[in-house]
Amino acid sequence: MNIVEPIKSIEDIQNIKRILSKKPRNALLFSFGINSGLRIADILSLNVKDYIELREKKTNKYKKFPINENLKVEIEKFVKDKPDERPLFFTQKGYRLDRAQAYRIINKAARMVGIKGRIGTHTLRKTFGYHFYQQYDDIVMLQKIFNHSTPSITLRYIGIEQEDIDEVYRNFYL
Repeated sequence: MNIVEPIKSIEDIQNIKRILSKKPRNALLFSFGINSGLRIADILSLNVKDYIELREKKTNKYKKFPINENLKVEIEKFVKDKPDERPLFFTQKGYRLDRAQAYRIINKAARMVGIKGRIGTHTLRKTFGYHFYQQYDDIVMLQKIFNHSTPSITLRYIGIEQEDIDEVYRNFYL
């Protein structure tokens, strides 16, 4: 299994959103992933009516969380007039979007903006984690969100590397 990286550049994220905006489903898939921190299997298993609470596929743990108001607006706009039992992310034929299709969508958009690193569906979850940590500096909260056993696992998982540590040292002075 290849290990993927988070998208660390806000500019790259905005450019991917712009590219994906031509297809509302793809734009929502990306936005949902980077703003929820859910695994792709959990995202793709959602139906129109149940996007706020779920049972995680990998851990079988129940998860319920509020959705950011901006993301909620995106979701409500996308699901308007769609039946509750329909998959949230579906193909043109009405089938549930699968992992391979999601991978192609995300990878193609990342390549189009010039990202050369390892990108995959798990990049969405890692991107959420990286930017959550950058914004809140709360590794314990992120550890709980991800259900990781230790903060060090979470730091490694979100791609905090020596260059990030070096940058902190360069900018820290009392």
